[in-house]
Amino acid sequence: MGIIEIEGMEFYSFHGHFAAEQVVGNRFIVDLTLWTDCSVAAKSDNLDDALDYQVAYRIVKEEMQIKSHLLEHVAGRVLDRFYEDFTSVSRVRIKISKLNPPMGGEIRKVSLTLER
Repeated sequence: MGIIEIEGMEFYSFHGHFAAEQVVGNRFIVDLTLWTDCSVAAKSDNLDDALDYQVAYRIVKEEMQIKSHLLEHVAGRVLDRFYEDFTSVSRVRIKISKLNPPMGGEIRKVSLTLER
């Protein structure tokens, strides 16, 4: 079993409960952890036998581009995609952080983590 981590993916997206958030947008940081069987790729040194990091990034990017009211919804869609697209994935964790959220005070970020 192997663990692949893609950390610090940054996106400008339009997620939020308030109408202004869906118009103005905000910066988000996404960290992704994938548990997958890496044994064949470890022996073959062939990308066809591995979980392609670029494909993983593209899935996150595509889902981050779809407006949502809740980070829970975005994260749930990402998890669904990984289980649909990769049979080798046994576990997925995603953390989505909204930077400088509009909460009436100085807050660096709020984060949501989902794991399945």
